[in-house]
Amino acid sequence: MFNDVDLMTAIITPFAQNGEVDYKALKKLTEHLLATGSQGFVIGGTTGETPTLTEKEKLDLYQEFVKIVDHRVPIVAGAGSNNTEQTIDFINKLSKIDGIDMALVVVPYYNKPNQRGMIAHFETVAKNSPLPIMIYNIPGRTGVLMEKETVVKLAQNSNISGVKQCNTLEDLEYIVEHTDKDFAVYSGEDAQALFAKVIGANGVVSVASHIYGNEMTEMYKDLDEGNYQIAGKIQRQLTPKMSALFMYPSPSPVKAALNQLGYEVGGCRLPIVSLNDEEKNILFKKLDL
Repeated sequence: MFNDVDLMTAIITPFAQNGEVDYKALKKLTEHLLATGSQGFVIGGTTGETPTLTEKEKLDLYQEFVKIVDHRVPIVAGAGSNNTEQTIDFINKLSKIDGIDMALVVVPYYNKPNQRGMIAHFETVAKNSPLPIMIYNIPGRTGVLMEKETVVKLAQNSNISGVKQCNTLEDLEYIVEHTDKDFAVYSGEDAQALFAKVIGANGVVSVASHIYGNEMTEMYKDLDEGNYQIAGKIQRQLTPKMSALFMYPSPSPVKAALNQLGYEVGGCRLPIVSLNDEEKNILFKKLDL
């Protein structure tokens, strides 16, 4: 399913002035992303502000999103929580939406389970899930790291089909080296986009592709064609901009940039606050907007 998908976008959730999900803006943004190289989407991830969405809002969002995408590219939908039974229940509801290809399940946060607890959690979810699972390993947000050996062990489960890995390149290399080629391995770090593919990962789940999709697509094209120096130059030029998109709590910077570019995606839901004028000016200078 993901063998030829290298650039996936972790798409934001647009909000209207009344605070509700703005589906008109979502459609406009989705078409922009498809036109600038996105080959798949993660919806309902960290960038999608799903901790602030109710269960109904998430299911409605996913239902509408699959209509917008209309089977043109794969969709991975956020479904994880720090409650195993709740995660299973939500995935079973999610599985009734035609067009969702995989469920993104985050390493349990706040509870901080050990490696044995993580294995038990993911194996239990996988056993009871009608959808294949993508592990979301993001220690900076969960407060606990799934060790690379644990990812490799879970990759042997027939219903765990991939990982979004937000950690070191060394761990990413280990996972690529020790998993089957059909196990989808993505970096969740934009600065690793080029390096991830060079070492054999599928590619990146990106935030920067909201703004720099064309450049990232060109970078991967150059890499595929053997133009390594050109691909490297693009990555070097993009890395400071990618970093700038995380200089304030995400997704407030990328939303500010999209609004500046005319996509009218609205602000963020509390506890994330939208950028003020001073912060916007600093960000836009770094992004050359």
